[in-house]
Parts: sequence; structure tokens; C-alpha cells
Amino acid sequence: MRLVIARCSVDYAGRLSAHLPSATRLLLVKADGSVSVHADDRAYKPLNWMSPPCTLKEGDDGVWTVTNKAGEQLIITIEDVLHDSSHELGVDPGLIKDGVEAHLQELLADRMEVLGDGWTLIRREYPTAIGPVDILGRDSDGTTIAIEIKRRGEIDGVEQLTRYLELLNRDPLLAPVKGVFAAQEIKPQARVLATDRGIGCVVLDYDALRGIEDDKLRLF
Repeated sequence: MRLVIARCSVDYAGRLSAHLPSATRLLLVKADGSVSVHADDRAYKPLNWMSPPCTLKEGDDGVWTVTNKAGEQLIITIEDVLHDSSHELGVDPGLIKDGVEAHLQELLADRMEVLGDGWTLIRREYPTAIGPVDILGRDSDGTTIAIEIKRRGEIDGVEQLTRYLELLNRDPLLAPVKGVFAAQEIKPQARVLATDRGIGCVVLDYDALRGIEDDKLRLF
């Protein structure tokens, strides 16, 4: 990962156009080729970015031109570099689930039929370049389904699944891939975001999955 802190202006040219006036910002260039522009006031969300696959060309005049496969461009005009360093992070092991989440994943993988007749498992912990998908399966129509499991379903879980779906849908052997967000409790804001992105929501009953109570899930 390359970290650059610089005073710069940013222009995006694509389906829409956008301009960020000159200011000091953090530029992240990741090993997957993505480039993102960050300010100091909005947690993890960048001001602007270009997702991979894309190419970065650095001009002698201090202009970075990032181009994706659709021809859209992120043009970063650097005025002054305050810091520039590169770091080898290696392969990330991914998010480690707590005991309940890990057990929910195991139970659901063994009982895919509770999501619907004809649902089948492809693989647990399906590997991707940004971490493993909890469960990859198929519904009764043969559509590939990526399932993200949480004990408590919040917005960050929906964002995580969205990133997985964006990556998985680039694989012609899997696409189209749909998403299911499964949790023991799903916060209203997370449900709204998931619905807006076409992601299904499932409320999991831990005891029911273990066979202690009725084994039906509530699918919304």
C-alpha cells in the first residue's frame, strides 16, 4: 500500500463530473490497483475513488491520471507532497468471527434448505481478494448467492457484503451474484441500505438452527 499526503486538487470525469478544490489530503494506492482520496473528517469513506481494475499514470508535472476500463478518469493534480511511503501488508487473514457468528455460519451452511427449497451450498469461507465470503451458495433457480452473517446486523456489514458482491460479479463463472445479509438482529438503517442495494435480509434464530425450537427463519 502506498500512502501519499499531499496538497492537491481532484477532478473526476465520467458519467458525472466532480471537482475537489486544492486542499491537503491522503491518497491511498492499494495493491489491487484502487486509488482513493481521503480527508480527515469522514472515517473510512473516501472523498473520491477509482475501483479496480484501473491504471495509474504519474506525469512529470505532478498530475496523476487514474483510468478505469470504462474510460472514466480521476485526475489528481499534486501541488506539494508532504509524505510518500509504501508498505507491504501481505495477505490479510480476514475478519475473525466471534463464537456465535462462526457457529451460525456452520449451522446455516449445513441447513441451506431453511433459506428456501432447493438452496445449496457451494462453499463456506469462499476466498476473494478482499477477504472470505461467509457462505457462497445457489438458490433454486441456480443463481449464485453470497451470504454475509453477523450476530448484529449493522450498516458496516451491508457495506462489507456490497464490496464482496462488486468483486464476485466480475467473475463470469459466478455472475450474476445476489446478496443475502443474515443476522440475529438487523438494525433498521442496515435493512434500509440493504433493500436499496437489492440485498435480501434474513433474521436468524440461533436456537432454531440448533434444533432447540421451531426451525423456520424469518425471511424479509
